[in-house]
This record gives sequence, structure tokens and C-alpha cells, in this order.
Amino acid sequence: MQTVLIVEDSLTDLEILWGYLSKENFEIITAKNGKEALEKIERQLPDLIVLDIILPGPNGYELCRRLKNNPTTRQVPIVMCSSKGENVDFYWGLKQGADAYLTKPVTKAEFTYTVKQLIKASCNQVVNSDG
Repeated sequence: MQTVLIVEDSLTDLEILWGYLSKENFEIITAKNGKEALEKIERQLPDLIVLDIILPGPNGYELCRRLKNNPTTRQVPIVMCSSKGENVDFYWGLKQGADAYLTKPVTKAEFTYTVKQLIKASCNQVVNSDG
């Protein structure tokens, strides 16, 4: 079973995203802020991370940059999921290393499709790099 870490400080948004993934047979870990996310990642490396941008320190941009610069976590796909939907937000999120950027409110179909495709691509990279 694949593990997804959702880093979200809004209980409502967390419940929505958790609900989308729980029906898709993912193991879900949650964190309310960047510090808690780092602690949970250290204990159990997830297969994918969903990051809000506006978080109590470090924020989503900082956290994404830190994870993508760390050899242990660099290959973990990151989906930024935020209410910040301007072009500059998309640009900045992808510039920090995010693999996808979704704007809230996000539909179940778009969210689960993105998560599944990134995990599938990540699994294929691991298989191909070994062989």
C-alpha cells in the first residue's frame, strides 16, 4: 500500500483531501505544519507528499525546496495544493521542485488522478534505475 503525506493546516481541506485518498486505498499520514511534516518524513518516507503553501514554518515553498535538495527525499513526488492560484504561484511552486501544482478547491477526479500518475511515474523510475 502506498503512503501519502498530506501537509495541511486547514482541518476542512485536510478532511477533504484525506477523504479523496482514503477511498483509493492509500495509507495516509497527516501533518499540520512544516516542522511536523519533517518529523514524520524522518520516521517514515512517504511515496508522495501533498503540500499546502501557507503553513506555519517552514511554509510549503521552503519545505518543498528542502525536500528536493535532500538526497533521501529528492525522488519523492510533491504535489502543491493551494488556494494561491496566480501564474506566479504555479511558477514559484514548480521552481521549488514541485512535481504538480493544483489549485483549491480541487476535484476528487483531478486530485486522485494527479496523485496516482505521480506515484506510478515514481515507481517506474525506481524500477528503471535498478535495471
